Amino acid sequence: MPTRVASCSCGQLSLTVTEDPIRVSICHCLACQQRTGSVFGVQARFRNQAVEVKGKSQNFVRVGDGGTKAVFNFCAECGSTVYWRMEGREDNIAVAVGAFADPAFPAPVRSVYEERKHPWVQLPPDMEHLE
Repeated sequence: MPTRVASCSCGQLSLTVTEDPIRVSICHCLACQQRTGSVFGVQARFRNQAVEVKGKSQNFVRVGDGGTKAVFNFCAECGSTVYWRMEGREDNIAVAVGAFADPAFPAPVRSVYEERKHPWVQLPPDMEHLE
């Protein structure tokens, strides 16, 4: 099984994962756009047992469109969001794919909130596309 390390920009907050992700997905919701400063967010979901967190984080709780809470963990030093947990999915942890800084990381297989996707963004047709 692969071992991968994700970290914030300054390296103070990091995660080591020892399994492949359960799923990698792209989210085009406006909240992810604001959180990342980009036109979408990309996240990989892992089983909690496969993740070791090191360092201190601050958190921000956001309530999604469906009323579910997400607790985002970011570095208090540099502000990078590194991981989050979703209410109702406490056995999983989502990690920002960019935090791995690995161009060979597995590609996304699902794209959600596509009704908010910027029209110039082109995605592979073989991935799962959800409005």
